[in-house]
Amino acid sequence: MIKFNIALINQCTETEGVFKRLAIWFQGCEKQCAGCCNPELFPFVPANIVSLGNLLEIITNAKQKFDIEGVTYLGGEPTLQHGLAKLSKEIQSYGLGVILFTGKQYEELPQELIGSVDLIIDGGFEKDNPDNERNLIGSKNQRIICVTDRYRDSLDWFYVPRPKREEINVTENLVITGDVII
Repeated sequence: MIKFNIALINQCTETEGVFKRLAIWFQGCEKQCAGCCNPELFPFVPANIVSLGNLLEIITNAKQKFDIEGVTYLGGEPTLQHGLAKLSKEIQSYGLGVILFTGKQYEELPQELIGSVDLIIDGGFEKDNPDNERNLIGSKNQRIICVTDRYRDSLDWFYVPRPKREEINVTENLVITGDVII
């Protein structure tokens, strides 16, 4: 049975990628980049262990309830989750897009995973090389790679300046996502 170690799910966000999305933050990261915005996700500890079936149920419910367009994977390091390509293929079979944030380089990723997502933002965060031009991208070394054409016409979302924003969602937990306000 495929299971995922999930730190947090936001069922509807407009700050974690193009259009309305469900965002999943996975627990555990071996890179542990200095200055990462999610250092609490570094430890390889059980957070919320969720089966593939239960996770797909959460996603389909979010699609019905919030009319999400896709799912964004964040972390921690999503690519450490066994079964991520299978999850992505299932998500795509529902007509939803998949965006993957990874600290790994595109060239390091398995073809099966690459072929199961629509857009990849790759590269570890470099605190001495911040990206203040692109939305949601932490450092200038990180690349935006279109694997499919799904988001090719929407890439301006990452480049057009937009006001800083936060989202606060209250479900079983309080979830605050968005831009860092200094």
